[in-house]
Amino acid sequence: MAAPRSVRKRPLGNGGLSCFPIGLGCVPLSGVYGATDDASGIRLIHRAFELGVDLLDTAHMYGMGHNEVLVGKALAGGKRKGVIVSTKFGQYYPPKGVPRTDGMPDYVPIIDGRPEHVMQSAEESLRKLSISEIDLFYAHRIDPKVPIEDTVGAMKRLVEQGKVRALGLCEARPETIKRAHGVHPIAAVQMEFSLLFQAEAQEVRQTTRELGIALVAYSPLARSLLTGTVRAGDQLADARGRFPVFAKENIATNLSYVEQMAPIAREKGCTLAQLVLAWLLAQGDDVIPIPGTTKIPRLEENLGAVDVHLTPSEVARLSAIVPAEGAAGERYPREQMSALNH
Repeated sequence: MAAPRSVRKRPLGNGGLSCFPIGLGCVPLSGVYGATDDASGIRLIHRAFELGVDLLDTAHMYGMGHNEVLVGKALAGGKRKGVIVSTKFGQYYPPKGVPRTDGMPDYVPIIDGRPEHVMQSAEESLRKLSISEIDLFYAHRIDPKVPIEDTVGAMKRLVEQGKVRALGLCEARPETIKRAHGVHPIAAVQMEFSLLFQAEAQEVRQTTRELGIALVAYSPLARSLLTGTVRAGDQLADARGRFPVFAKENIATNLSYVEQMAPIAREKGCTLAQLVLAWLLAQGDDVIPIPGTTKIPRLEENLGAVDVHLTPSEVARLSAIVPAEGAAGERYPREQMSALNH
């Protein structure tokens, strides 16, 4: 695939950051959805750069540091220039072999928004990424035990110290976003946002739009469910097997929505993945999807969505396929749902 034609960049808040309309979610490069290797991951990131991508999304929790190290390697040798590096703190898995005291299974992350953790995490991320400044630093989840003003106050100090350029939040309620924005301007809020899960992101977006904040849409393809590559009865050996939307009792309903999208993709002469991403892009310039993959052909396919233009009637037609709260199954395993919307 040739590089996508020149497209207008989208703003990441009001602080001067802007990026290609589609970023790269790097979490799959740390084995979350199957075996990977670093050399292949670095080649994929470099191919993304060739195709115009200039926003990389990583986090301390992805591979417990592995993903940040991998991204840092991909940025070496002069690749850093012009690339917006976003990473996240405040969500991590307990050390192996250490019993938990909260009764949660090991696959449920621990949330920590304490100011001292913010500062320590930034130093660790800078070291692993091998960079001197993080462009966009997110609170990966909101810690309900810590006032958001305290968490963002520490993040603000990192900006003042020149270690961070802009601040972000993930899975935050509108009132939390407003309180955080009162401490320091928030550039971006990450929410799960796709044709399968629309309601919560659209509610949050009313606030982010008012405040000039970008909405970064993670899992825009619903962890591949919306690509047409998943079939009922598939045995998912990776992390997706824990997500309710893939459960035996839910998958048929969710795939029925995909079947209804397929004729529209054929009409547009594009793939399902491109159609779903084009729907997100059509929501407005404040929405930036960050699909992830381990395969260069899939990366090229995803980025081709910038050339799929939907009319307002086509957007409405797609939006109506999945009714509000219509997805079968919650967004995360039951034990992780309590970490959302604080």
